[in-house]
Amino acid sequence: MKYVNLALLILFPMAWFAPLIRAGLLPIFGLDEISVVTGLQSLWGSDAALALIVTFFAVFAPMLKTLGLALIQFGLLSRAVLPVVHGLGKLAMADIFLIALYIVLVKGIGLATVEVAWGLYLFTGCILLSLWVSWRVEAAQ
Repeated sequence: MKYVNLALLILFPMAWFAPLIRAGLLPIFGLDEISVVTGLQSLWGSDAALALIVTFFAVFAPMLKTLGLALIQFGLLSRAVLPVVHGLGKLAMADIFLIALYIVLVKGIGLATVEVAWGLYLFTGCILLSLWVSWRVEAAQ
């Protein structure tokens, strides 16, 4: 479990740069790839408050959770903080829900083309793997 958790320290940054979706105004135009990083860059230019919230959910919550679990697994942090660490993973899953909601809304409008890219699966897999690792660590208590 320790090494699966440590692998997330590499997989999460990869998922942030991987394309989550390909989006375009109309089907006849080319599609732009959107990743967590490019989405955050765009948000910082238009709505700093929302960008701060999304940055916390997409970047800081998963990494803090992964680092917290690693510290617990290696005996450097008390197991008493495990519920807080587990809660951080649930906050990170909120980001996946928001992305899925945006995809459904945009597809429902019909003026835009949105395709799910491989990075969304990688990012979702990282979040789910992180939740599973924390569940296993909590169950081993």
